[in-house]
Amino acid sequence: MTTNHESPSPSGRRSTSPSGSSTASQITLRSPAELADALPYMLGFHPTDSLVLVAVHGEGGRFGGRLRVGIPSTPSEWEDTARQAAETLIRGSERRGGKPDGIVVFLCQDPLAGESAQRVMTRLRPLAHRLRLACGALDVPVMEALCLSGGRYWSYTCPDERCCPAEGNPMALPGTSVMAAAATFAGIQVRGSLKEIEGRLAPLEGTRAVEQEKALERAAVALVPKILDGASREEVGAQTLATARTLMRRLTLAPPAETGPGADGWDDALLGHDEAAAVIIGLQDREVRDIAAEWMEDEEAGPALRLWRALARRCVGAYGEHAAAPLTLAGWVSWSTGDEPTARIVLGLALQADADYRFAQLLHHACNEGIDPEGLRECLREERRRREPRRKRPPALTRPPGRRPKPDRRQSRRGTGSDR
Repeated sequence: MTTNHESPSPSGRRSTSPSGSSTASQITLRSPAELADALPYMLGFHPTDSLVLVAVHGEGGRFGGRLRVGIPSTPSEWEDTARQAAETLIRGSERRGGKPDGIVVFLCQDPLAGESAQRVMTRLRPLAHRLRLACGALDVPVMEALCLSGGRYWSYTCPDERCCPAEGNPMALPGTSVMAAAATFAGIQVRGSLKEIEGRLAPLEGTRAVEQEKALERAAVALVPKILDGASREEVGAQTLATARTLMRRLTLAPPAETGPGADGWDDALLGHDEAAAVIIGLQDREVRDIAAEWMEDEEAGPALRLWRALARRCVGAYGEHAAAPLTLAGWVSWSTGDEPTARIVLGLALQADADYRFAQLLHHACNEGIDPEGLRECLREERRRREPRRKRPPALTRPPGRRPKPDRRQSRRGTGSDR
């Protein structure tokens, strides 16, 4: 997941935010404590269970590309992971104009049940060593290697107990550091933790999952033969898009009272199992999915993103691979509307659902390479103009003023969702 977007720089030079926008802030990071505090602002979220590499360029140490991967649970995989991560970051930096002069390593993992944060640091030390060897083999030194766990940090490169004690140092309280103030001034957002972002897209569980899987089975039996039959394919596609628009309109007219998991539960209550299943199955048709991708800006983007997230949570049981379509659409809308950190995470989840899903592969690569999404947006606009030359914006997607409506409780009983 390399990017060529630069973060607040230890050199004090002009830098760009994790989303690629130029900032006027000039931040100098002089210590492991400041590096540890800056990591969420570099990525746009708090990494959990993650190995993060950050490229450093020039004598002043300007931050460049970043790479984040999950920490393998099996130590036997650490050597290959270290080698592949180092090669990916360094080769990607070279393609974009310059080999790094150094790398900063972060190992982020919270303690397991009954485990101390210091034990996490000790357990991950061999992985830090392998990363230093892998980067050194490519003639790029590791300038700093930090372990972040349980609200504390350790340096693997500093042997001085006076500044790096065995019990580690406490992280700065959220929002209290110079980096936090500068990021707030620059408009840089930290969108929660990686675990929280992924959890909001996790499949439903329990009784609701059982009911949803049955609905998916019914929809698959009814619709898949028609999709495969050329004579009925367009009819299914038109119905899928019409149902999706109906759901978007419903979401627009019933905005959640809060953000986060509570908002997801609200949205889940607005979708019935059968109508959600029909759209999920219909989106497996590439042409239908491509038309749905046109809802990526203006007043359509918000309800579309809510819909795609809700549908991703409905891909349960044997239909887990079907989540690749709504997850890819959610990642695309996030990227199109400027939320690159979330887009990378969501597109990565789409590829976990289906590693061969071509649209997710292309978007994931383009987003990580820092390509401007405007080119794809314009292609989609032009295709829509060609297909709908006299198109008018759907008036029902604009919510009228007044009291926020409540979801239909009959639908709530049929299709409530997880708060994850």
